[in-house]
Amino acid sequence: MDSPELARVAEASAAAGAAVAADRFRTELDVQYKDGKTDVVTQADRDAQAAVVDRIREATPNATVCGEEGDSYGHLSEEGIVWVIDPIDGTNNYVRGNRRWATSVACLRDGEAVAAANFCPAVGDRYVGTAAGVDRNGDRVTVSDRTDPERCTVAPTIWWDFDRREEFAAATSGIVHRFGDLRRIGCAQAALSMVATGALDGVITNRVAEPWDSVAGAAMVEWAGGTVTDIDGNAWQPEARGLVASNGRIHEDVLAAAREIDAAAEPGN
Repeated sequence: MDSPELARVAEASAAAGAAVAADRFRTELDVQYKDGKTDVVTQADRDAQAAVVDRIREATPNATVCGEEGDSYGHLSEEGIVWVIDPIDGTNNYVRGNRRWATSVACLRDGEAVAAANFCPAVGDRYVGTAAGVDRNGDRVTVSDRTDPERCTVAPTIWWDFDRREEFAAATSGIVHRFGDLRRIGCAQAALSMVATGALDGVITNRVAEPWDSVAGAAMVEWAGGTVTDIDGNAWQPEARGLVASNGRIHEDVLAAAREIDAAAEPGN
């Protein structure tokens, strides 16, 4: 399959999962906790992932699937087709009735992202991309052209748990002292998609982002003309420490804000 065909599979599978999640949204949910007080999961997550996987298997039966929910799925590989799935990115938003959540599907071929789809049905946005460009609801989009940090809006992403709140505070401080405004989206894939469309100018974290939280959105930022690096300014990879995404024009400023998080994490601070 070529990239446009894989993009159609990504779009169809994301639509299938998003439909399941949207049907359960703002209904009574049995919320379970995984690794902490803010790490939640519901049956809607599992059922939405099953719907995504069913569509993927129809089109690419031999591909590897790397999904957030379910221990039976595979891991990232640098060979062949790998699908990376987050059935509900932003589950904390989802369970509280907040509309900012996404069903995310990305396709990697031999380790390189070639197609991605992030569906945010509660706000009516569908992002689909390949290296040829990114569309939101069928219209071509690009990153913002802002160059003045004081006119820019940047979001911290990837949750810092209670034992890392100094880093969370440093992330917000690094943003508010450099940029015009801060947004806390609560859904990494939505935040990255917003950078790809120019609705945000940057996203920062010093943490290693799980592939299902990052691959689709990071790829779309680059395909829309932006820049994505690790915290050291190197080309971003799914296993990289830190994820710094921007419109490219303010990337050094966004990197500087991200590096302040690390400074807060150093011993003695």
